[in-house]
Amino acid sequence: MPDRDPTKSNVIFLAICQALGMSCGSMLISMSSLVGTTLAEDKSFGTLPLSLQFFGMMVCALPISYFMKHYGRRAGFSLGSICGALSGFFSAQAVLDSNFELFCLSSFLFGAFMSTVAYYRFAAADTATEIFKSKAISLVMAGGVVSAFAGPELAKWSKDLEFFGPVLFVGSFYAITALCLATLLIIQFLNIPKLAVHERKSGGRSMLEIAKQPVFFVAVLSGIVSYACMNLIMSITPAAMIACAHPFDAAAFVIQWHVFGMYAPSFFTGSLINRFGLIKIQIAGVILIALAALINLTGIEIENFWLGLVTLGLGWNFLYVGGSAMLTESYRPEEKAKVQAFNELLVFGVVATTAFSSGFVFEKFGWAAVNTLAFIPVAIFIAVHLIYRGQLRKEAIA
Repeated sequence: MPDRDPTKSNVIFLAICQALGMSCGSMLISMSSLVGTTLAEDKSFGTLPLSLQFFGMMVCALPISYFMKHYGRRAGFSLGSICGALSGFFSAQAVLDSNFELFCLSSFLFGAFMSTVAYYRFAAADTATEIFKSKAISLVMAGGVVSAFAGPELAKWSKDLEFFGPVLFVGSFYAITALCLATLLIIQFLNIPKLAVHERKSGGRSMLEIAKQPVFFVAVLSGIVSYACMNLIMSITPAAMIACAHPFDAAAFVIQWHVFGMYAPSFFTGSLINRFGLIKIQIAGVILIALAALINLTGIEIENFWLGLVTLGLGWNFLYVGGSAMLTESYRPEEKAKVQAFNELLVFGVVATTAFSSGFVFEKFGWAAVNTLAFIPVAIFIAVHLIYRGQLRKEAIA
């Protein structure tokens, strides 16, 4: 008799999709600020396309969540993969035509795809038992380890493919289209039941009532701080390295190891959470993020960029996975769509702002200023954790 619990197979398929989706994302991270700076007349707008990617994630977070609530995870993820494939195609055309506006539009469309990728971790928890939820989320996130090497290597290999002519990165964007189509195929094997009719119709508690829970507030803040700090520093790193006379291959190498640092810990983050608790893992994450900024402030050699970005990735993982697991403790099944959507809306709204701010701050004030700014959200998170630490030990839902 076949196993009736689809959780394990779902985790495997979602981890593969995570690997493919984040490979696309890491490719774009390696290229976006460079392509944007090349195409934009005002170089301070070089990270605007990356900012629009996160703005697209923010704008699409709510509608895609409600779409999946009514039509299921498979339908929502399929729609996202189609958006990703179209984004790769339009980005290639933008580079060929030296069209900055089209590149911005395709970046927004890529954000719609990444908005659905962000829900893979929650989808893994849909059929999981309470004790396995943290591990399911963590294991799906671990799929991103593949992207650490595949994304930047694909970017380097495909950036000057002769088949697409002498224009840099055109082949890389077509590669993104191919990866998104592969994701679309794998998604069809997911087995995640739709919500029951009464769960789809019921809204549960109001968002105001849910938001009053300390566990919800800290979970959302974990996502905001982890992504804001990571994105503030990471998004401008390739351009900063080029400005420091380092070659593109070195920048791709640093991003490669940064992404590895983001996802490799996911093989054991869930186990660490079960052993030490969410609070300690989140605090460890925010301390690592602060350490990463300090490392970046000590010099501009390749070794500094490498160690700083790897440490930043580790901190992001602990804080983001911890926050994601904590968020699942704040809602009931019928509240899942709106709580997850509200979380993504807030997180990627802040991320979109930091992505654009990163380029502006770097252009006007330099690399040191970018890293110094990261200490502000770190300090806010530690202060909030100290305020709520007693209440966070209580059960989120009776």
